Amino acid sequence: MASCRACDLKVLVAIVCGLLTTIVLGLGIWTTVIRIQKELSTSSPSIPTEFCRNGGTWENGRCICPDLWKGWRCTIANFCENSTYGIFTFDRIPAGKYGSSQQRCDKNTSNEGNPRATRLCNITMYGEIKLENVTVGNCNQTLKALENQIGNISTQSLNISNEARILTSDVNRITPEGVISATKVVGKIFDPESNATLEAKEIAVTTVSQLLDAGEGVFQEAAAAGTNVNTFATLVTQMEIYSTSLGNRAVVEPNVAVQSVDLSSESTGHSTSVRFSVKKGSSDSLIPGSTVVERDVEALNPNGETELQILLNTSSSNTTACGFVVYQNNKLFQSKTFKTKSNFSQKIISGSTNENNSQGASVDIVFNPKYNRKEFQLHSYACVYWNLATKDWDTRGCHKSGNADDFLYCHCNHTTNFAVLMSFKKNYKYPESLNILSSVGCALSITGLVLTIIFQIVTRKVRKTSVTWVLVSLCVSMLIFNLLFVFGIENSNKNLKKSDSDTNKPDSNRNEMLPQDTAYDPNPKCTVVAALLHYFLLVTFSWTGLSAAQLYFLLIRTMRPLPQRFILFISLIGWGVPAIVVVVTVGIIFSQSDSQWELDYRQEEICWLAVSGNNGLITSSLLWSFMMPVTIILINNIVIFIIIIVKVIWKTNQNLTSTKKVSFLKKSLSTLSITVVFGVTWILAYFMLIGNDDVRNIFSYMFCLFNTTQGLQIFILYTVKTKIFQSEASKMLRSLSESTGRVKLLPSVTPLRLRVRMYNMLRSFPVLNERFTLLEPSVIMEQMTPSESDQADSSI
Repeated sequence: MASCRACDLKVLVAIVCGLLTTIVLGLGIWTTVIRIQKELSTSSPSIPTEFCRNGGTWENGRCICPDLWKGWRCTIANFCENSTYGIFTFDRIPAGKYGSSQQRCDKNTSNEGNPRATRLCNITMYGEIKLENVTVGNCNQTLKALENQIGNISTQSLNISNEARILTSDVNRITPEGVISATKVVGKIFDPESNATLEAKEIAVTTVSQLLDAGEGVFQEAAAAGTNVNTFATLVTQMEIYSTSLGNRAVVEPNVAVQSVDLSSESTGHSTSVRFSVKKGSSDSLIPGSTVVERDVEALNPNGETELQILLNTSSSNTTACGFVVYQNNKLFQSKTFKTKSNFSQKIISGSTNENNSQGASVDIVFNPKYNRKEFQLHSYACVYWNLATKDWDTRGCHKSGNADDFLYCHCNHTTNFAVLMSFKKNYKYPESLNILSSVGCALSITGLVLTIIFQIVTRKVRKTSVTWVLVSLCVSMLIFNLLFVFGIENSNKNLKKSDSDTNKPDSNRNEMLPQDTAYDPNPKCTVVAALLHYFLLVTFSWTGLSAAQLYFLLIRTMRPLPQRFILFISLIGWGVPAIVVVVTVGIIFSQSDSQWELDYRQEEICWLAVSGNNGLITSSLLWSFMMPVTIILINNIVIFIIIIVKVIWKTNQNLTSTKKVSFLKKSLSTLSITVVFGVTWILAYFMLIGNDDVRNIFSYMFCLFNTTQGLQIFILYTVKTKIFQSEASKMLRSLSESTGRVKLLPSVTPLRLRVRMYNMLRSFPVLNERFTLLEPSVIMEQMTPSESDQADSSI
């Protein structure tokens, strides 16, 4: 008898489950300790986070300051303080820019909402910051009205130019129509035939600079019509002509710099070279003194302070002047072949002479691209010019001259507007392989799910019932998801990046047109895995919801039969609806995206749904095709879970003797079994969105512990705890004991003992036993009276 007690299956199961739980929890604690040690041992960055002050960011070895600050650490004021002039009040104005008054035009005016006045925070030739007088605008004047007045530009050029500057001073109020009208106005002002004053042209440069602060989308809408592209081309051409007419002067605004060089005093008969350089600053804006002109030089000579440099060579004796124009971005150059998807700044440099035919001139250019080298790497580049005939970028006559020390060299055999089109690859931080905790949890789940499926299929005749379709479907979908997660979640590009580091260098030989400014390595296999993970996880949640619905019908609506063809109906929902969701999601993203549609659907770091779309989380596939349906299912499951717990498991029925004797532990086990099959523990994923890193890490490990072992929990609660499994396990243990000769069980005692043990096990689900077996309504349970149980217990 002592040997029989030693082989008690219930004790053995408890020991095995306890050991497994201890191992998983131990691995979780060990992983947490290792992670903390890694974080503590990580060396601090060479530049502290707080090194750059006042909102400055550390990029490429220096602080990039906002407009209001400058200096090495962004600690020097670069603005004019709040001011009042007459009835007008102005906030802080960045140096070199115009500020808008707080007073706005009234509702009953044509220019409603626009500032009534502007004021310049000027930088003198000695570097001092000085507030200029206020310029008051006309509230009944609009950009469209100015466009209609350009016929009188010769006599009203200064007034029209001032009004255009005031109307474009508030970048948030610039519309596509406003861009078109303003472009036409300033283009006419720069036209030599308009005889506009020099002051009007200088103010027009300010207007162009303000226009370039408008969003990329505003310019794209403005360029949608072909005639508007011609308007941009006209403005660019007129600014080239203007750049050769200033003598040796320069006009520098935050987004545009114009420089003229007078060559009339140069001796003729030999080539003339002029080198124009743009130096780096502490901000992204151009400032007076940031441009340098050098004559009679032989070659480019960039240094650490050089951001852009162009060497113009001319051999014509008729060249008496040359000019340069720098644009801080390419918004006036709306290309049909080169698409911009990011916010990388593509600077444009124009080099031209005052000759109508400048075939004898050539240029050498060097660019120092400015981008975040920690997050991106330069993938490729092309030396191009703006073809005024096709209104697009072109590579004819230009070739690459190599790249060295982060500089990109180009040569073109003609003069016009030049640029280096660049495409970048993001430096993705591919996660490490699955840690031991996740691997062990998934392995245990896979094993438990396989055993549960086999048990349900093999024992269907013994149980005198068909396979429990809901439970098997849930286990199958969860098993496939776990297998895909373990063997397919990692992106194979991770290994490609490690093994092929030479391909990261841009090609300095072929000068080919680029399609867009971002590049990536396509991986259809990863996209397929992401779609399969998406599908099977949705299927898993669908079957948890259907399981909840089935239990609701069986336990709450006990007197009513299940709906007709219930199994067929729930099968179509469980396997069909998730397929529709995945197909529709992929179809919509594919139809609305370009060649990089894969990264709009999935992540690059892992083969899973993209966290954010083009406009953030609100447009992501993760939100609408996964989080929303899963949230609805979980809410439904939790509501049914609460109803079952309150009305069935934790409710004491005075008419049933068995419910009075159910212990707290057995009720808790019943609750746990429903919790597992309903997937309630997945609500921990929402707590992982908490901003605090420590709290998020705690919930991350809790989520990993509960959900990677979900298959194991199903195996223990829905296979190990069944009567048939325990009976077969008892027979196996008995045969092993008899074969070794260590235990000789009495035939008359063993069956009674096993029957009593099985009954005590089933009493942990008292109400479910008297109504229906969980998820198996057709199983016929053996009934025993309490008196028989008591007698059996007393006889053991």
